[in-house]
Amino acid sequence: MARRTPLTSLKRMSEINLTPLMDLTFILLITFIITFPLIEHGIAVNLPTGKTKVVPSSDGQSITLDAEGSLYLNDSEIRMESLSESMQQIAAAQPMTTVYVRADESIDYGRVVAVLKILHDANITRMALVTREE
Repeated sequence: MARRTPLTSLKRMSEINLTPLMDLTFILLITFIITFPLIEHGIAVNLPTGKTKVVPSSDGQSITLDAEGSLYLNDSEIRMESLSESMQQIAAAQPMTTVYVRADESIDYGRVVAVLKILHDANITRMALVTREE
């Protein structure tokens, strides 16, 4: 019994099918577009307005005081007493770390001063009060 198809008519595919690769790329792009704003600002705070400068992105710590008076260190809730201990540990491990203080404009000014006093007592010398542009 003879073969019906000659071996010479079979062609080798030398092109890569890009359709699945493009689909994957667009899915990843859409995923990053949706999730990036959620990662950037974890706690909703109505920042006061003021004259601002662009702060260079660095590996710093973030302290947030929201409108209800809750205190957060790097997006995890913390008590004022624990904040003092944490800041002393951070200052000992990373003396040149920058601490960004984000406070809602409606909270009591005394709470912000208490946080700044904790930073001063822990020998944190690099701190910034975060505001939004006027």
